[in-house]
Amino acid sequence: MSITLIALAIAPALAFCGYIIHKDRFNKEPFLLLILAFVFGIFSVFPAVIGTLIGTNFIQDNGNFINTALFSFLVVALSEEYAKFFFLRYILFNRKDFNEPLDGIVYAVMIGMGFASFENVLYVAEGGLGVAIVRMLTAVPAHAVFAVFMGYYIGLAKFDITHKNELIRKGLIYPILLHGAYDFFLLQKNIPALSFLAIIGLWFSGKYVLYILRKSSNHSSTRVDDFKE
Repeated sequence: MSITLIALAIAPALAFCGYIIHKDRFNKEPFLLLILAFVFGIFSVFPAVIGTLIGTNFIQDNGNFINTALFSFLVVALSEEYAKFFFLRYILFNRKDFNEPLDGIVYAVMIGMGFASFENVLYVAEGGLGVAIVRMLTAVPAHAVFAVFMGYYIGLAKFDITHKNELIRKGLIYPILLHGAYDFFLLQKNIPALSFLAIIGLWFSGKYVLYILRKSSNHSSTRVDDFKE
């Protein structure tokens, strides 16, 4: 695998990391902790793959409408999003540097982009330049969207004791639903037109993510009301 292909595989994720770090204008996170979160994302690929392999023993995408839905939501989306959620919720959540709601998004994105980078390298090594370009426009933005949703709710949960458990659940469930829907439409081989719905859904989700980022990056307090929709 050439250096060019490796660069194409990881550049989109690194670019989005840079964008999110720039958005965190008031209380910058320690650089080493950001790197660690990115590495956590790389590590999360392994339990996600194990979870997917285990799930495939029970549910397979055989072209059947229901099986594809179950495979998309309960095998792929659940395995991948929970693997990323684990590092955010159980390792980074309680750190003293996690000191404002926006940090949830920052750390979630670093984890998500670490995951996307490593996953991209694996796919591009097998599929080449064409796969690199397609995933640059689809898979990486999708992982970014899932990460922002996860981080948004986990960030709120950190500072809203009253609704903490509810917000944490949303921080896991919403990314799973988004990821599952994206994969479900993308896997519709018998009805190719449905695959286009994954792109449309990604575009609208991306627009909403930009709204969340604009709102969240304008505040430096821990008042959750400043960050809520």
